[in-house]
Amino acid sequence: MKRVFTLTEKAWQGSTLQYRWQKTLGNYLAVTGPDCTVKIFDRHGQKKDEINLPGNCVAMDWDKDGDTLAVIADKSSSIYLWDANTHKPSQLDSGMRDQMSFLLWSKVGSLLAVGTAKGNLLIYNQQTSRKIPILGKHTKRITCGCWSTQNLLALGSEDKMVTVSNHEGDTMRQTTVRAEPSEIQFSVMKTDERAASGESTVSVVVGKKTLFLFNLNDPDNPIELAFQQRYGNIIAYRWYGDGYIMIGFSQGYFVVISTHIREIGQELFQAHNHKDSLTSIAISQSLNKAASCGDNCIKIHDLSELKEMYAIINLDDETKGLDHLSWTDDGQLLAISSQRGTLHVFLTKLPILGDTCGTRLAVLTSLLEVTVANHVEGERPITVSVEVEPNFIAVGPYHIAVGMNNRAWFYALGENGVEKLKDMEYLGTVASMHINSDYAAALFEGKVQLHMIESEHLEAQEERETRLFPGRDDKCRILCHALTADFLIYGTDTGLIHCFYIEDWQYINEYRHTVSVKKIFPDPNGTRLVFIDDKSDGFVYCPVNDSLYEVPNFSPTIKGILWENWPVDKGVFIAYDDDKVYTYVFHKDTIQGSSKVILAGGTKLPYSHKPLLLYNGELTCQTLSGKTNNIILSTHSFMSSVKDSGNSDQTRMLTQTLMLKRFTEAWELCKVLNDHSAWTELGRACLHHMEVEFAIRVYRMVGNVGMVMSLEQIKGIEDQNLLAGHLAMFTNDFNQAQDLYLASSCPIAALEMRRDLQHWDSALQLAKRLAPKQIPFISKEYAIQLEFTGDYVNALAHYEKGMTSDNKYQEHDEACLAGVARMSVRMGDIRRGVNQAIKHPSRLLKKDCGAILEGMKQFSEAAQLYEKGQYYDKAASVYIRCKNWAKVGELLPHVTSPKIHLQYAKAKEADGRYKEAAMAYENAKDWDNVIRVHLDHLNNPEEAVRIVRETQSIDGAKIVARFFLSLNDYGSAIQFLVMSKCNDEAFQLAQQHSQMEVYADIIGNDATMEDYQSIALYFEGEKKHLQAGKFFLLCGQHGRALKHFLKCPNTEDNLAIEMAIETVGQAKDEALTNQLIDYLMGESDGMPKDAKYLFRLYMALKQYREAARTAIIIAREEQSAGNYRNAHDVLFSMYTELQTQKIKIPSEMATNLMILHSYILVKIHVKRGDHLKGARMLIRVSNNISKFPSHIVPILTSSVIECHRAGLKNSAFSFAAMLMRPEYRNKIDLKYKKKIEAMVRRPDTSELEEETKPCPYCAFQLPECELLCPGCKNNLPYCIATGRHMVKEDWTVCPHCDFPALYSEFKILLETETVCPIRSGSVMGISCALREQDLKVNLRLICSKEGWSLFCDNQNIPLL
Repeated sequence: MKRVFTLTEKAWQGSTLQYRWQKTLGNYLAVTGPDCTVKIFDRHGQKKDEINLPGNCVAMDWDKDGDTLAVIADKSSSIYLWDANTHKPSQLDSGMRDQMSFLLWSKVGSLLAVGTAKGNLLIYNQQTSRKIPILGKHTKRITCGCWSTQNLLALGSEDKMVTVSNHEGDTMRQTTVRAEPSEIQFSVMKTDERAASGESTVSVVVGKKTLFLFNLNDPDNPIELAFQQRYGNIIAYRWYGDGYIMIGFSQGYFVVISTHIREIGQELFQAHNHKDSLTSIAISQSLNKAASCGDNCIKIHDLSELKEMYAIINLDDETKGLDHLSWTDDGQLLAISSQRGTLHVFLTKLPILGDTCGTRLAVLTSLLEVTVANHVEGERPITVSVEVEPNFIAVGPYHIAVGMNNRAWFYALGENGVEKLKDMEYLGTVASMHINSDYAAALFEGKVQLHMIESEHLEAQEERETRLFPGRDDKCRILCHALTADFLIYGTDTGLIHCFYIEDWQYINEYRHTVSVKKIFPDPNGTRLVFIDDKSDGFVYCPVNDSLYEVPNFSPTIKGILWENWPVDKGVFIAYDDDKVYTYVFHKDTIQGSSKVILAGGTKLPYSHKPLLLYNGELTCQTLSGKTNNIILSTHSFMSSVKDSGNSDQTRMLTQTLMLKRFTEAWELCKVLNDHSAWTELGRACLHHMEVEFAIRVYRMVGNVGMVMSLEQIKGIEDQNLLAGHLAMFTNDFNQAQDLYLASSCPIAALEMRRDLQHWDSALQLAKRLAPKQIPFISKEYAIQLEFTGDYVNALAHYEKGMTSDNKYQEHDEACLAGVARMSVRMGDIRRGVNQAIKHPSRLLKKDCGAILEGMKQFSEAAQLYEKGQYYDKAASVYIRCKNWAKVGELLPHVTSPKIHLQYAKAKEADGRYKEAAMAYENAKDWDNVIRVHLDHLNNPEEAVRIVRETQSIDGAKIVARFFLSLNDYGSAIQFLVMSKCNDEAFQLAQQHSQMEVYADIIGNDATMEDYQSIALYFEGEKKHLQAGKFFLLCGQHGRALKHFLKCPNTEDNLAIEMAIETVGQAKDEALTNQLIDYLMGESDGMPKDAKYLFRLYMALKQYREAARTAIIIAREEQSAGNYRNAHDVLFSMYTELQTQKIKIPSEMATNLMILHSYILVKIHVKRGDHLKGARMLIRVSNNISKFPSHIVPILTSSVIECHRAGLKNSAFSFAAMLMRPEYRNKIDLKYKKKIEAMVRRPDTSELEEETKPCPYCAFQLPECELLCPGCKNNLPYCIATGRHMVKEDWTVCPHCDFPALYSEFKILLETETVCPIRSGSVMGISCALREQDLKVNLRLICSKEGWSLFCDNQNIPLL
């Protein structure tokens, strides 16, 4: 709170002061000290007068209106009076001879009560100058008193008596108290039922300890309230509100009690406001505030919320403490006196005076100070000191004006500060003033004076300097006015609104309203204004087009209007009263065509806040303290943080942005919400406000391609009505769209819209007016719709109207003729309809008319049309309904419907024409009847059997089975019973006639488990073990199946053993496995079986390691017996199986397979004449000759011959020498014996050196037939075509066996061979024409204990 002034006088120093504010107005402050004078100051601290007294002032008081100050002093019997209006003092002789001690003016009249030190009383009536002396009212000094609103006077005296007297001085009530009374006050105690007797309670402090309550209506039951000792003495108390008392205590406590009988004695509020002491309290009813002083500070509370501290004023220079506290009646000023003789006055409430110009504010910040600020543009505040306390303020771009009554002072706001320009007097008291850059307009006594502010600086014409409105001839009073940059606008009591254009110095617009116009509020540009009329209704008026729009939900308590100053929100304004702010939006360009005002929402206005400026949803308000406070309107809550809000709040914010046309903010909200409905709502709002570009953005965002394309097509349209029509159509407001189209430059668009919407009635009406040539085409479309809805009468009429008889529209006319034909038939004019349909080229029309006639049971005409339209199935069907079989027979070659053929067949069968019936049944695909006719009537079982076999007809098979059963052909009967799924009947038949083998062969794999079990049990009973075992296996009974297989006698093919192995393999049962192994090993019958069965058993059980060991044994036996191919195949199959199962291949198996394969390759190479390769393989075989015991001599002989042919003389000699051993010599073929002996006798040790190739693992060069690398000690993969080791750069794999081969050699081999060397599978289907660059493959060889494996770094391996 701002300190206004401080009063200090030398004569006052060190003593307490007595002071009184002028009542009601508060313009004067009377102060007295120990200097025998009363000094009178104005509210700004200026001394106005002084009253000299013969002694110190005893008491002083102002009358109820503040016109007269009365003072009494020591050593004087006179009453000193000072007139506030004339500033003249006067004296009144009291006539009392004893010293006066008390003085008080009445609250309601002009009565002055004066008490004396001896208890006498004087009542003086100022109006009549009548004095009423009352002697002996009290026996001792009267010390305190109070007037009531009923003019009762309560007095307290040192005689411990309290009296209540009327205005004549007659005692009405009196009571005694226990100690000296003080602080007497009148009030009303709080009761349940308010009494109408006025202030009926007298309260008085007794002995500074208790509060005594004396009810005049109940004098016998006074109430005395005592308080806690720690509070100290009662310093002061005040009544307020509904019977509440606030009490201040000397120890700094501040207590509130209620006088209601149920609450009395209870403290409602208590605070220790001051640490050491409290000296005074005061209450301002107008401010609703309470203040207490003590120590060196003042604390102010709000009476509505006492717990909250409203303000604290610290007076650090008052070290001796504070004394007395007092408010002016209006609550503007608070005075506090101190113990050291100073008086401080603080501003607690200012008149709310302010004005705006654009975003510039001017507000009264002190009684004689105006502050000009522009926070929006960041200007520094300017303080203007004014000469008088103003009643009005006006601010412009360059000036500020303040005024009081009929006078105004003008100041220039320059860069160098504030400069006073002039003051001006008007012809009456100024009610309001507005200024712009050059002119000021003042409203006074129903007139407005428009004048220049700085006329001396402008070379203007004299008549443009000032003008008085209205003119002399205008018999009206101006009630309100406004001044914009270009216009003076005013409203009169006759309802006229005048716009005066200052530039041209003439009226440019006039609007006449029905009732008087009270207030006017133009927007910053002056193109729109809001006015409030005498009925308190609000309207938006646009002078540009003279249009008026009522403001909806306009409260009758509205005090003013503010327009939004943010350029984007041009159409937004607020209306405010004391409690609330209402936000309105003026929507100008919408698809509705006409503008309108909508209420966007309301915002609660804090107490005593006056709105001054609205900018971007932020409302700047002036408060009682002279400061400004900013409030965000609830309709602009989206300006705060959106992301911290909940989903419902964000949805509400989106609605606000759309109301305010803040589409950019709405876009951001939609991005946060991420909800399709929110985007759709934004899109609809953009369409409503004709924001086409923004709507395109929105619909592109949501992926509405159709809407985006439609808007792109219309976005360049300049005709507002046409554009609005399109947008209204997009929002499904078709009637509005039609009105807009018709008002546009392209009215035909309305017709096109109605046609597209199939609103045919509207389209025809529009076509008559806009495009008569379109009527036939619209009629046709309308007729189609009417036909669809069943309105055939109107459809026929419109089809007939649709005829153009123009060759250009032949297709259109044909469609109309077709419609006429259909409608004629439906209307019963069958002849016309049929004739039209026959003449018409359309097949579809004939079908449609035929269907209609068929529904009408006009079968002959329907069939005729079907036949003409080549719908033979339909025609035949209708002819059948007519029993016209002759016609059906004619159409039968063209008929495709089985149903019709079936009907025809039944008719022919009934006539006994069985061949034709059989053919018709066959055409109808009714095979059962075909079979029946062949068997029952045509005696042709061969054809019946053929049909059953071809069609697999179940019912047909049953018929044939019954036929064969009648012939006792049980085998055939069983076959067809199985085919017809009659397995039980077939089984019984087979059982009865010993045909079970036939049944078992026929049933195959299509039977159920129960069928298989039945067959197995039958064979078990017949001791046919193989068949019994087979069917027990099929039904999953592996134990019984194995039992029967093992009982079978041994045969050449040993099928039973094979089946037993399959059984054990499926069962995976250890007991069954052991049982079969015992059988194979001969432990059950002493006859060991061939080892190959054991091998197959292990394979069936997937025991691959055991199978591998068995395979090696088998291969060894085969090899010993000379069956090298068999041994090779056994090892190869086992090798590939182990590879598939990813099981390590035994080295013995790999070695044996390699040696056997080398032996097989010899024949291939020798056959192809490649003796060197054959010799190399024979050398490898001969080095392992012990593995070929049956053919040692032939192999060695072959080795000698091939080595000799290949030039490997030394190898030939070594093998020849081996043959010369005694055990081999006599076994040599006589054909070669002599040559070999000669070779041994004359040895030739020359040898063709073997080529070397790199190791595929380590690239070590080694002989190409060597399979063990000396460098890396790896067993090397070998080529299946040559037997040589593999080389990385010449690698391929066989597509049949996946074994590696040298690509170049394999390709040469396949030129003469057709089978895989290792697997004997054909490879002729694989192309050998591979490109040379495909040979360049990079291979990565990974060695492991399991063997070798190959991985490709790319996909260019040539697979053959």
